[in-house]
Amino acid sequence: MSASPVTDGAAALSFRADRGNTVIGELYQHNPLRMLFPRHVTGEPLTGVLVTTSGGLVGGDQLEVRISSRKGAAGRVLAQAAEKIYRSTGADSRIGIELRAEADSWLEWLPQETILFDSSRLRRSTEIRAVPGARLLCGEMVVLGRTAMGERMRQGLLHEAWDVYWDDRLVWSDALHLNSGFERVSDAAAGLDGARACASILYVGDDAARHLEPARSLIDESVEGSLRVAASCVGNVLVIRWLGRDSLQLRDAYGRFWAAFRHHLAGYPPIMPRLWQA
Repeated sequence: MSASPVTDGAAALSFRADRGNTVIGELYQHNPLRMLFPRHVTGEPLTGVLVTTSGGLVGGDQLEVRISSRKGAAGRVLAQAAEKIYRSTGADSRIGIELRAEADSWLEWLPQETILFDSSRLRRSTEIRAVPGARLLCGEMVVLGRTAMGERMRQGLLHEAWDVYWDDRLVWSDALHLNSGFERVSDAAAGLDGARACASILYVGDDAARHLEPARSLIDESVEGSLRVAASCVGNVLVIRWLGRDSLQLRDAYGRFWAAFRHHLAGYPPIMPRLWQA
């Protein structure tokens, strides 16, 4: 019996400025990744929607995503739906993301949650490259198991790595690595303390430190229940971390914060896109 085919998808999109407007500069897509462009909403940056047509990833699948905002442009990329990582018999699913923002540009990367099935294996790396004058807001959310049906992530792999370069200099690097024995870590008070979902939001910009206290105030307004959220700033990188026992509660609070924070940062409407609300 022949082995199942491996998915090797890619998508690349760049935004560029053209006489005061933002337009598409480069677009490349390879199955199962597709980039769609909904009707432009006044007051919002030019928006692309990333679709994984395969419906999820199995062991051995690979995706590469490259998004950039050139000088003077303002762009946003959303995910159409949650990314599902199915059970693996041994091979890793790999996702590589590269985000670039040039001077006087805005780039927003807002995927929906990644749902890890029990015994799935995911290695995901996100590389951010920005320069003075650039502003970039991005995030990721992970749900450990199909919580809606009572599944828990007991075995498998999660390796989530971030690297942020400012003017070609590495200024922030972080990785979360969970390999088998998930319950020991997720239940331990010194681990995830019972959390079934975790998330991060990064804002990268010259003025990151100035927005730390406003971010903490918005956290206080958006968070309820058993969620744990904290914000810190390292140089030009502002980091907000989220932990929650209830993935839907975390998702709702995450969205409320994102909407309010983007409005605070750039004056965009304090609402989430319809895809997020669906």
